[in-house]
Amino acid sequence: MSGHTEGTAASTARARAGRARYALNFGVDEETAERLMTQRAGAQYTAEAYEAAGGPGWQGQALTDRDRSIAVIAALVASHVIDERLDVYLGLARRNGVDEAGLTQLMILLTAYLGQPYPSAAMRLVRGDHTRGHDPHA
Repeated sequence: MSGHTEGTAASTARARAGRARYALNFGVDEETAERLMTQRAGAQYTAEAYEAAGGPGWQGQALTDRDRSIAVIAALVASHVIDERLDVYLGLARRNGVDEAGLTQLMILLTAYLGQPYPSAAMRLVRGDHTRGHDPHA
């Protein structure tokens, strides 16, 4: 896949920076990140995602990686994304110094703004419960 990567997805400096960012966020090497992204979303989407991640949102100096991980978690929970995508950013937040108490407090804060269903469902992942099949609104 590295031939494909050099030819399209990571062909600009911004895309290369984005690819490196995705690898860091996923906690894997760049080739694995490329494979995962392409499997999940396809080559064209991956190329666009790399361009975006190579820009100021992920590369700028005004926010820390900790800030970014919290912002992404909040956006995902608000969108009711409580699958492996949220898990990626929970892992990133943990690597950036947000502990379980901080993640729990974040879910409590989000409950005040989003209501109870989405943050309570996300708490399953915060607490390490990756089982499926039960009511996410419990």
